[in-house]
Amino acid sequence: MNQSKNGWIFGLIGVIIFSGSLPATRVAVADFDPLFLTVARAALAGLLAVATLVCLRQKRPDRTDIPSLVIVALGVVVGFPLFTALALQHITSARSIVFIALLPLATAIFGVMRAGERPHPAFWAFSLAGSAFVVGFALSEASSGVLIGDAFMVAAVIVCGLGYAEGGRLSRTLGGWQVISWALVISLPLMLVLSLITFPDTLAGIGTSSWTALGYVSMFSMFIGFAFWYRGLAQGGVAAVSQLQLLQPFFGLLLAAGLLREEVSLIMAVVSVAVVACVAGAKRFSQSAIQARKAGVPQRGHQPRS
Repeated sequence: MNQSKNGWIFGLIGVIIFSGSLPATRVAVADFDPLFLTVARAALAGLLAVATLVCLRQKRPDRTDIPSLVIVALGVVVGFPLFTALALQHITSARSIVFIALLPLATAIFGVMRAGERPHPAFWAFSLAGSAFVVGFALSEASSGVLIGDAFMVAAVIVCGLGYAEGGRLSRTLGGWQVISWALVISLPLMLVLSLITFPDTLAGIGTSSWTALGYVSMFSMFIGFAFWYRGLAQGGVAAVSQLQLLQPFFGLLLAAGLLREEVSLIMAVVSVAVVACVAGAKRFSQSAIQARKAGVPQRGHQPRS
């Protein structure tokens, strides 16, 4: 199996894991403050990352990697979780999930800017088409409260796209799971302090479902999912594999309807199907993005020491 195909497989596994993030966040914000949820999930994931790095005896990243790791941390460890938690106080997870279809375009744009990739023009056409479906959907059901949630989701998509692209670029030399691990470690001291400051005054009334949701977004959304996702971006190309995110609304809507019993309107389903179709088109013209980078860049020796 070639490296490009491996990249798509790992990327798909990551997307499936991420699909449960917004429904789980929706459950968690029912009992937890958005700021506490953001810093607590990062702190818990950071502790898991420290344990993993120590057990596998990983070398520290080079000093030149630190600025990129800070960008990853700001984008996916802090920015995306915080903005989505704020958004889900105003809109349903089903509605927020549709906005995730904008992530491939954001990631591809930052991939061009940060990773030096140059996709085929038709790639951009399919990406823009998928994004246009989402924008049209947002404008079709606009109201003051909903627009606040929508604005937070757009902000989340922008910072997450930057974090994905930067992490995908760095994963080519540092390794996929190592990127998210070191980004979490960099964030850990501040996240621990903020977790203590924002800790709920009382745990009474916090249901089991909220604790379970916090566990999911901490372990899977913040750590395990990224191990697959960044490896997929590194092997298959940032701009190319990022288009798999167009499938995330489809998976997420199924979870929102099945687990949360949220209403999934016809227009949500239509938009999801439309953006899924754009995945196939974008993938067809993504090969130039892969050819534009150096294939098979070796890892920098971040292997367990005997």
